[in-house]
Amino acid sequence: MPDTHDPQPRPVPDRGHASHTPPPLSPSLAPSLAPSAARATTVIVSWNLLRTIGASIDDVARLVRAEQPDLLLMQEATTAIDRLTDRIGGFYARSPLPGRIHGVACWSPRPFLAEPRVHKLQPGAMFRRVCQVIEMDGFSVANVHLSHGQMLNRRQLRRIATFLPQNGAVLGDFNLVGPALLPGFRDIGPRAPTHRMADMVPIRLDRCLARGLDCVECHVLPNLTSDHHPIRVGLRLHAPHR
Repeated sequence: MPDTHDPQPRPVPDRGHASHTPPPLSPSLAPSLAPSAARATTVIVSWNLLRTIGASIDDVARLVRAEQPDLLLMQEATTAIDRLTDRIGGFYARSPLPGRIHGVACWSPRPFLAEPRVHKLQPGAMFRRVCQVIEMDGFSVANVHLSHGQMLNRRQLRRIATFLPQNGAVLGDFNLVGPALLPGFRDIGPRAPTHRMADMVPIRLDRCLARGLDCVECHVLPNLTSDHHPIRVGLRLHAPHR
């Protein structure tokens, strides 16, 4: 259910980053989403929408307009989100979980470099899972909604790592407690809680793991209408120290 304890928390800066202020809204979304190659930072926002009872297509559109990401990742996205491009333009792909009304979805203001790939993950006792892999400029991103079993979701992460090139990131709802224990990857996302377990206990389920990438900004964004907070990260290809 939506988080009623703290519906509008302040954005949380992490690991010494400056407080996050979304860029100003522009009259037209299309000009505001011009390619950002000049800044060499890829901004990614990830949000679990909570199926049909959480974030609406209007909530998602408002988030995009406020944050202006290079890539938006969604979990528990239903067919209600499939008309997102009618609202804000851009490019969209959704991959339902087998036998479920929801799945993982992604949106970009620019054409995808390749059609997002869908990979099957190890199934849980009740649900089968997939991940979505999106090719970016110089790296790939896996959009995930992992199982709740703490051994199973770590095995799923190890399989996902095989789908990624040397430079890659995994973002989404990990349903994971404690360290991810994924060899070669660093946990570089925000450290603040993103969900309240049983509507009471704050817990960090939404994460970003990366290999060959550095995080130059990371924030937990205000919770709008889901039971998860969106997270925002700015990623750059890793520059080794000379």
